Amino acid sequence: MPRFFKENFEAEPFLDGADANHIARSLRMRVGEALTVSDSKGTDFDCVILSVSPDRVELEIKAVKPSESEPDVKVTLCTCLLKGDKFESVIRHSVELGVTEIMPILSTNCVSRPDAKALKSKGERWQKIANEAAGQCGRGILPTVLNTTELSVLAKSFADYDLVLFFYEVGGEPLGETLWENDKAKKIAIITGPEGGFTAKEAEMLAASGAKTISLGKRILRAETAPLAALTGVMLLTDNLE
Repeated sequence: MPRFFKENFEAEPFLDGADANHIARSLRMRVGEALTVSDSKGTDFDCVILSVSPDRVELEIKAVKPSESEPDVKVTLCTCLLKGDKFESVIRHSVELGVTEIMPILSTNCVSRPDAKALKSKGERWQKIANEAAGQCGRGILPTVLNTTELSVLAKSFADYDLVLFFYEVGGEPLGETLWENDKAKKIAIITGPEGGFTAKEAEMLAASGAKTISLGKRILRAETAPLAALTGVMLLTDNLE
């Protein structure tokens, strides 16, 4: 069933702008057909179309229910900027897997280093990709792509999370054991590195700041694979991939 997002939808049960145009012209939906609207905060509205035009689609709410697609842990994926369109792929797939926030990170070995103007443009595009992925996979919220942050700045914010997992290619604690020991954690940060990996100094800084150093096994994963493998592991071990 097609899914759209609109804040304060219950008070204003219609869609306009690009959403209305998409419904009328791309999907060619008609009066009486069903679609779902989420308020972007975890509530779904099952609706039928009362009237449709490229400018405005009037809807009747038939049912209101909590979204069934949201995990019970909030995960912020802090992953270093990657070359080419790899970062866009990470955004798209992490939204499908249930991420709540995505924080682009700059570290010593990042090859990709856009200037401030380019980062603003990329940030807008990244959020659009996240929004589209959320609609396609049936999310109940719109995951947020945060501003690009230096690794050293991120390390000062660990108190904002119940658990910070630093996935280090050199090795670390088993993920399952760490999550079992911290089974009450509901706000989790995941940190993964760039193509060149983290420096030893960065690894020491993250550990000293309170991050748990975690292993993803004996194989070295590509920089675009590691964040998705880490997120999948967290979702699976917290019973959010059942």
